[in-house]
Amino acid sequence: MFNSVQLHILRKHIGPFLFCFLTMMFILLMQFLILHVDKLVGKGLPIFIVIELILTNLAYMVVLAIPVAILVSTLMAFGQFSEWNELTAVRAAGVNPFRLMSPVLVLGILFFGFTAYFSNYILPEANHKARSLFLDIRMQKPAFDLQPGIFYEDIDGYTFLIKEIDSETDSLYDVRVFQDKSNDRNQAFINAERGWLESPDQYTLSLFLYDGSALRYIPGVRQVDETLERTYFNKYRMSFDLSDLAFSRSNPDQRSRTDRTMTAQAMLAVIDTLRSEQQNEYEKFRDRTNQTTTLPFKTEVSSALRMMDEKVRDTLLIYDSEFIALQHLINPTSKVGTLNRAIHSLENYRTELNNLKSNTGWRDFRVAEYMVEVHKKLSIPFACFVFVLLGAPIGMLTRKGNIGVAALISAGLLTVYFIAIIQGEKLADRMIISPFLGMWGINILFLIIGIILTLQVSTSVRLSNLWSRDE
Repeated sequence: MFNSVQLHILRKHIGPFLFCFLTMMFILLMQFLILHVDKLVGKGLPIFIVIELILTNLAYMVVLAIPVAILVSTLMAFGQFSEWNELTAVRAAGVNPFRLMSPVLVLGILFFGFTAYFSNYILPEANHKARSLFLDIRMQKPAFDLQPGIFYEDIDGYTFLIKEIDSETDSLYDVRVFQDKSNDRNQAFINAERGWLESPDQYTLSLFLYDGSALRYIPGVRQVDETLERTYFNKYRMSFDLSDLAFSRSNPDQRSRTDRTMTAQAMLAVIDTLRSEQQNEYEKFRDRTNQTTTLPFKTEVSSALRMMDEKVRDTLLIYDSEFIALQHLINPTSKVGTLNRAIHSLENYRTELNNLKSNTGWRDFRVAEYMVEVHKKLSIPFACFVFVLLGAPIGMLTRKGNIGVAALISAGLLTVYFIAIIQGEKLADRMIISPFLGMWGINILFLIIGIILTLQVSTSVRLSNLWSRDE
């Protein structure tokens, strides 16, 4: 197993890793709440729905926070080890620095396996539930919340306008209610000097009005006949059904899945289906063009001559054509007819070709999008290993193990990394570059840099030796 020095290095990782992981989770959570607070506030949502929405969105934060925490903790651990001259002492004892890195590299591989499994199996389900919750919340109407001087129209069939609301007694003053016509009620305008609300449960609301009048439009026998009826009241009660304002939870399994909510195996199955559909389109194109598009240049001279009337052919002059094949036809009418048939055949061929391009083109874009997500499920977790191989030699070379230096170096490396990932995804989705290059390019670059730096701190190999010459 590991010796005492290697275990000492591992222990140096624990504190910085936990601190950075929790810090990143907090930052990502605050970012999520800031972006989506308008979708959660004022909806009258149960608290457990809000908690579930936050928990389901923590999944993608874990996938991003683990590689970041590994990079920072590796920089700090090996930076402190080098800063306190422990690395010098180990080298003097004949221990290769790569042996100190080996247990951390093993740990990076383990984190890579865990994060890859998490990203492929747990993250899609969490994203699917979060997406379903977002759609349910988006369709949720706001709770019954009257504001003075503002029309409220979220209860179907009614419009409310309150001039003044006493926040201490919940009394309403100068109340106006516009009632739309429906199957069980007539159109009406209700006005009252004051009123108050009472809600025995979350699905029922009663409005008590005092000292007012109601103007109703009562239809006659014929549609054109209408009677206006005005009544005065000292006390009037109106009841409303608020069940449509309550939050309703849908079944996530009944919603369709996107590339962000599918496992790699499911996306590969969809890609296989798209490829099969493309092959079917190619076969249909060949069948249609072979049956309907026959170029008339292949027509034999004898059959072309038989199409002409003998008397007309004998009386017409012979005209030269720029097409060699048409020189065998002596009748100008036949030459023109043959050219027209050729043009018509080519137009049909071009139409079929455009249809083929349209039917296969959008499938190519979908395949690229799915392949990007398949590669992403491994490329970002693989950063756990890459950041160990990159962070350990950088920490040894900087000889600084404080959080400030580690944060500064990490910020630069992570900025380059995630910009490359985001831009690579966009370019791969547009089929400008391959999905593999878009998702793995920055990993390969950092891996090469990490290998070079590791060789530099653990061996006598230097890049300058490759082009330096002995005097």
